[in-house]
This record gives sequence, structure tokens and C-alpha cells, in this order.
Amino acid sequence: MDHLEFYNLKEYPFSNSVDNRFYFDNEQHSEALLRLKYAVDTMKGLAVLVGDVGTGKTTLARRMLNELPEDKYEAALLVVIHTSVTADWLMKKIAMQIGIDHVQNSKLEILSQLYNKFLEINESGRKIVVLMDEVQMLESREIMEEFRGLLNMEGPAGKLITFIFFGLPELDNVLALDEPLKQRVAVKYTLSGLGENLTKDYVKHRLKVAGCEDELFTNEALDAIHGYSQGVPRLINTICDNSMFEGFLIKQKPIGKDIIDQVASNLELKV
Repeated sequence: MDHLEFYNLKEYPFSNSVDNRFYFDNEQHSEALLRLKYAVDTMKGLAVLVGDVGTGKTTLARRMLNELPEDKYEAALLVVIHTSVTADWLMKKIAMQIGIDHVQNSKLEILSQLYNKFLEINESGRKIVVLMDEVQMLESREIMEEFRGLLNMEGPAGKLITFIFFGLPELDNVLALDEPLKQRVAVKYTLSGLGENLTKDYVKHRLKVAGCEDELFTNEALDAIHGYSQGVPRLINTICDNSMFEGFLIKQKPIGKDIIDQVASNLELKV
């Protein structure tokens, strides 16, 4: 018997991999999506969502992408995975993501291709949206200037593309590399940790999706989970996942505060 069977679970409920089945709808995330969609639907050009590590930025980016129907939007999600991204690479990547088959090599030719494709898509009645995650890694004035250049492209109905930037709070410093671009941020939202009651609801929601109807954690344990995690979803997942394994080892059900304290100590977390 493993700990999934011991706790009557069909699958792991606290993986930190993004899985839309486990998406936890709450007032803060709903408001963030509402504001970002407003920026897209009114073609504001640039919207920004920031939050500390683990607050759910990537989850929201993927959720938003899934909620943009293909018949109304030409949408793409790009994830920045390292700091050595160049402006040329980024332009080519955006071009490929919006359906340009044979991307040219020179910057001027790529810009021409982008502009023509932007017009084509907009004339078809669809809006172009590029969501970008981990944008704080783009520590380049040149790249920020390129974004500003793309936002300068307009058609008869206004701007031809909307960017949604997701990143850590340091993203503000990256945007400041090009002050005119920073001034073009039309919508901004900041994510914070979940409140105590929402933390408890979040844990119960994920357990339910994984097939568990039982009260797996005592109320004292749930209070401790919130205290150590400060409502940050990634930390909640890590604490709960470790606690389930530790609880299984000593056959504790429901899991008590003593297990949470032990796990938090191992992870060097403090209230």
C-alpha cells in the first residue's frame, strides 16, 4: 500500500505542475483574469501581472490562454527560460507563434512580415494576443525597445497586438529600461498569497479533484499550513505533499499539526 491508497486518493493532489483540472477559482484570480481580458478585448496594447514566486502567475497565464477561443483570438504563450534571449530570437519566435511559415532573417524583413500578418489577422475579425511568462528575465533595453516598436503598429481600429506580461516584481525594473514602454502599461495587477480561509478551501479543492472526500488534515494542521506558506500556492502544495508522505509513514489519518511542523522544519519554513 502506498500513500495514495492509504489516503483514498486516485492521483497526487499537490503536484506543482500546471494542471487545469486542479485550477482553484477564487476572487483574486478571477479579478486578475477579468482585468487582463479587458486589456485584450479593448486592445490596450500592454498589460502586466506580477507576483512573488509561487503565487500562481504561470497557472493564470495558461488558464487565460485556454479561455481565449480560437475563432476570436490568435493567441500564443511564450515562456522565457533564460536571460540570454536576444531581440532577434524573440521577434522570430513571435512571428512563428502567430503563424508566419517562412520567417526572414533580417530584422526589417521580420517586422514587415509581422505587420502584414497583424493586418491579415485583424481583418479576419480576430485579436492578436501574446502572453509572455517570466518576463523579468529579459534584462535588455533593446528587447524592451522592440516591444515598444511592435506596439506602435496600428491599423484603422487601433493597436494590432496586445502583450500580457507575467513576471516577478522585478519586472518593474525591466520595464523601466525603456521608460516610454513602461508608460504604455495600460492594466496592471499584483497577485498575493491566499487568505487563511482560502488556503483551507484550496487544500480541500485539490483533494476533492484527486478523489478524496475525507478530511485529510485537521483544522490545526490547516492553520499551520497557512501560517508556514503565507497562502502561496506553490508552498502549500509542497507542504501538503511532504506531509502526506510523512503521515503515511506513521499511518496518521487525519494528518495533524505535528506532521506539518516537522515538514516545515525540514523545509526551513517559519511562521
